[in-house]
Amino acid sequence: MRAFRIAFTGDFLNEDGHSAYGPLELAALEAAPHIQFHFLERQAPRRGDATYWQRLYSMEVTPEDLRDVGGLVVLRPWVTRQALAAAHDLVVIGRSGAGYDKIDVEACTDHDVALFNVPTALDHATGASALMFMLALAKRLPRQERILRAGRWDLQASTMGSEIQGRTLGIFGLGHSGRELVRLVAPFDMTVLAHSPHADPAQARALGVRLVPLEELLSTADFVSLHARLTPASRRSIGRGQLALMKPTAFLVNVARGELVDQAALVEALRARRIAGAALDVYEHEPLPAEDPLLALDNVILTPHWSASTTDVFAATSRAMTTGMLRAARGQVPQDVVNTAVLDRPGFRAKLARFEENTVPEAPAREN
Repeated sequence: MRAFRIAFTGDFLNEDGHSAYGPLELAALEAAPHIQFHFLERQAPRRGDATYWQRLYSMEVTPEDLRDVGGLVVLRPWVTRQALAAAHDLVVIGRSGAGYDKIDVEACTDHDVALFNVPTALDHATGASALMFMLALAKRLPRQERILRAGRWDLQASTMGSEIQGRTLGIFGLGHSGRELVRLVAPFDMTVLAHSPHADPAQARALGVRLVPLEELLSTADFVSLHARLTPASRRSIGRGQLALMKPTAFLVNVARGELVDQAALVEALRARRIAGAALDVYEHEPLPAEDPLLALDNVILTPHWSASTTDVFAATSRAMTTGMLRAARGQVPQDVVNTAVLDRPGFRAKLARFEENTVPEAPAREN
């Protein structure tokens, strides 16, 4: 058998060297005699390191990390062209989640590396987070909690919320999580609009969604929820001009990527009450700096890019990573490859074929 070595980025671990987010579903890897795996501990938190959480979202995989590695499982770090150029043994990268904007996909293809992800694992969790934010904003949940903690029951009348029932929802990005949000709001009898350049009009109609230009969505919706992938074309799609189109009673929800929004322009709009409020799980710069002006506003709900990261999601992505790595270690293509062009490259096929000898033949059927 040929050994297949897997590296997990160190941000899966806590300060004690154990999985920080629950079981990693590694039993199948441990049971495979041809598989060896380790964690890149350089990227793991160290007790007493006060700077770790500030570096968390800027960490990179290095060429040294990829030496003699056939598979890489990534949680948060960047994977750059420079690192991939030195990764001569690397066959597959598994992104433990749906988004892969921190991985140089073109460089993966150029260096004969297949990138696979878990495109549907966060669909429900992300859609449910958007619905949670919509309800919390409409019901004015943060302010209601503040007056209760302050013992100011006399302020009840000033904290009247509203319903989402019968309102208009505008979804920017009718992909997996956007469609899940459509399903989740069905009992609320909302009018649903979407702006999604690559959406299938027939599929949208079947969902009861009307596809519209972004300008119409912004000027009409009571809730604008962002679900688009981050691309050069979508970066800062919501800027000062777009925010100016929104109704003063409207709310903005972002559970996709912080870079979809011009954050400084959003702060201006919230501070001036040009929109009613916002709920954000993602930011242009992460972690959100302690001095960021968003933190001083009382009409925005903020969570640390973690509202969709549940124990259920972590278990599902862990299983998908294990399954994909087991396939690669047997010379088979994992499911959900992002850069499908790599599959026809002779270099990739040759690298993958080295592990075909690890395929376990099926036992012959017993004769009765």
